[in-house]
Amino acid sequence: MRERTVTVTRDQIAAYAQASGDHNPIHLDEKFARSVGLPGVIAHGMLQMGLLASVAVEEAGDPRRLSRLSCRFAGMVRPGDEITYRAEANDGGLKLSAVNQNGEAVLSRASAKY
Repeated sequence: MRERTVTVTRDQIAAYAQASGDHNPIHLDEKFARSVGLPGVIAHGMLQMGLLASVAVEEAGDPRRLSRLSCRFAGMVRPGDEITYRAEANDGGLKLSAVNQNGEAVLSRASAKY
């Protein structure tokens, strides 16, 4: 089993926005995010999925071993949240999870296939 805990930062969110081209203000502008009913800026779901994928690759030992990775975006991630990404081998693939510091899933129904 592989596990990594990451504390999400505003700088990390901004770097992902720059790299991905996703400059949606809900990820970058606190005032705008609140104006649309969010508790503040939130991290990109695909940033979370990418971090989970990196843990899956570590567990698989080689990215070429994985043929499919899937998950459902299940919860908001805010700056300062600590997310634990976990990958564990099971029949024909990996069972994956991503939970915040409160034990709440931020990604669910996550798995990877060999």
